[in-house]
Amino acid sequence: MPDFLYLIHPFREGFFEAPTAAETAVMDEHYAYLQRGVDDGRVLLAGPCLDDTFGLVILRAASEAAARDFMYADPSVVQNVMAAELHPLRLALTSRLLVEKP
Repeated sequence: MPDFLYLIHPFREGFFEAPTAAETAVMDEHYAYLQRGVDDGRVLLAGPCLDDTFGLVILRAASEAAARDFMYADPSVVQNVMAAELHPLRLALTSRLLVEKP
């Protein structure tokens, strides 16, 4: 199955510094959604950049259409907190540390 990278960027300036209560609730839904993706093997890696620019998800999907469907079903995207962009990805190198737990 191919891999994809999707990036999310907040629509609202100041989101990272002072999220509203509604945005915080949506991002909790976003986290739970991605956790379900981890549990079912679709999400390989996800997290926010610490420089408050964007979040990223590395996703395994059967097709670009399936990856796009997953991305557009993300609650942060559905509820217009985040804009999303999808990029096909070929993982050329990976570390066992990403899949092995200490």
